[in-house]
Amino acid sequence: MKILLIGKNGQVGWELQRSLSTLGELVAVDFFDTELCGDLTNPQGVAQTIRSVKPDVVVNAAAHTAVDKAESERELSQLLNADSVEVIAKETAKLGALLIHYSTDYVFNGGGEHYRLEDEQPAPLNVYGETKLAGEIAAATYNPRHFIFRTSWVYATRGANFVKTMLRLSKEKDTLSIINDQHGAPTGAELLADATAIAIRTEVTNKALYGTYHLVASGETTWYDYAQYIFDIAKELGESLAIKEAKGVETTEYPTPAKRPHNSRLSNQKFQQAFAVKLPDWKIGVKRVVIEALGK
Repeated sequence: MKILLIGKNGQVGWELQRSLSTLGELVAVDFFDTELCGDLTNPQGVAQTIRSVKPDVVVNAAAHTAVDKAESERELSQLLNADSVEVIAKETAKLGALLIHYSTDYVFNGGGEHYRLEDEQPAPLNVYGETKLAGEIAAATYNPRHFIFRTSWVYATRGANFVKTMLRLSKEKDTLSIINDQHGAPTGAELLADATAIAIRTEVTNKALYGTYHLVASGETTWYDYAQYIFDIAKELGESLAIKEAKGVETTEYPTPAKRPHNSRLSNQKFQQAFAVKLPDWKIGVKRVVIEALGK
């Protein structure tokens, strides 16, 4: 099996390099590569890469993920999150290759307090969500042999993310105000990568599982409680923190260019049942990354 990974150096892409390497020959590309084009701002270059590599599987882990910047960079967001995905989907379909594409809870409007199922009607609140939804539609329209994995609140030891930001700020500040009315499941890049590898292995023998899945850790929390858990683990590990008080505040107290959904709960039952796996509680992965980030 030959696998082409696009976006090898992002949080998820970095972990995918590890998890996919056991499945066969892995060709991994990114924005700065010159031998093979992995730059989604050049869709035709990416198309040529797919034609040259002739992969059995293409995993697209690249995207425009700067949610607030997307509001003023609509064309770039559309190019990276949708137009390029359409090209990838068409090229993979010509080869009969499996396409794996990652999406987001931001395709929904965040209303209610329930865990959303895959077939609930999308209604994005911002440009990022709109363009990611357009990418989903392109992947599903042009390559019937696809997996779309929606996830949320991604973190890792690599790159910038909430875990690392909270660890840094907890050493610099004695008081922090943290959003306490948005709900979701922090999901580790490591979990996404391992679950993706399981899905690919399963697809080799069962080709009736195509479609959209919610791929998130189990359970739920708020950004405020998430931060408190990070602080608690750091203290248990003997880390010296400056933080003395964390205040829970409403989203309205922190206006941003892009609206955020209040309810990012996604049901992961479909994925667990289809691929015969147990997706662990969010705290398990977060604790592991905190330990690694602190070098403990």
